[in-house]
Amino acid sequence: MNRDLVKALQVAWGLPEFRGGLRHLIDLDEVAVLLATLSAADHDREVERSLLSLLRSALDTVEIREAVLLLLEQDEVRRPLVAAALEPLADRPGQVAAIASAAEDPAVRRELRAVLDSARVRELIWQAVDNQASDNRLGLIRQVAVLFVRHPSVRRLAWAARRHGVLRELRRKP
Repeated sequence: MNRDLVKALQVAWGLPEFRGGLRHLIDLDEVAVLLATLSAADHDREVERSLLSLLRSALDTVEIREAVLLLLEQDEVRRPLVAAALEPLADRPGQVAAIASAAEDPAVRRELRAVLDSARVRELIWQAVDNQASDNRLGLIRQVAVLFVRHPSVRRLAWAARRHGVLRELRRKP
């Protein structure tokens, strides 16, 4: 699992606004223990699978998904998360600027919401995540292609991110 994602999730858990918004929906202590385990360099794949399972069930639960998306609309929650996720990319300032710009754009966040509101799209995303986790590159490419071909919301999100230069910066060699 991407350690930067784990770090960003740990920052989210440290924000009182974020924890308060989710406290009545999930066991925050369980999540905190899981994140602490993941942040260690020598964790096993089973811990990653547990976190992915927890994230999947959270995104499939309407109340949790809505709570997270509403919290991400708040500058005081979103900005520290984006900063934590982008910190390891300090040597790639173009990518940092593009992603930060996209995260601040309400249109990008609106398209992200549209993507996550579709159960079929979420299922395809999780299949792609499973393929990536099991090093199935061909399956990952196939799932991403299906997402773009069959789901206009994914294409709109990609175009919204493209307007900020995210796709260009991701292709750029380090």
